[in-house]
Amino acid sequence: MRDTSAAAIRRLPVPLTKVMTLLLLIASVAGCSSQIEVGPQAIAGLTPDATIELQQVQVAYLGSASGGDGTLFYRGRAYPFKIGGLGVGGIGASTIDATGEVYKLPDLRSFPGTYAQARYGFAVGNMSGGDLWMQNEAGVILHLKARRTGLMLSLGGDAVLISMGN
Repeated sequence: MRDTSAAAIRRLPVPLTKVMTLLLLIASVAGCSSQIEVGPQAIAGLTPDATIELQQVQVAYLGSASGGDGTLFYRGRAYPFKIGGLGVGGIGASTIDATGEVYKLPDLRSFPGTYAQARYGFAVGNMSGGDLWMQNEAGVILHLKARRTGLMLSLGGDAVLISMGN
């Protein structure tokens, strides 16, 4: 019989634990997407607290995976971060260069974490379009305008993990 106790789960290797966390978040995003408040209505009347730039590679065939890095510009300083995620929906492969605004960021500690992402868009060669909306468990909202390069049709949701540093 397998040991499924909390102690056994804590003994899992860290990368496997992160993957399991992301998979659980994807399941909760799929089941509770009505509770995620992203989109223009969520930021109506708000001014951005910060801006963001990121570069990401995304590959999808029903499921999707992505990874990359970026910079948060907050209160006159630049903070590098890493980004990675797993998701559902889409087909193809693309690179993403995105810029945008960060809302509901009271302090730097609220920025890293697991974000639920709603996405739509397309890429054919260097012609692309689409918005990325993400919100983390602290309520921080990212609104990104993405420039994609590659061949990709993207519609779905992701769980994205942002961590500070290079």
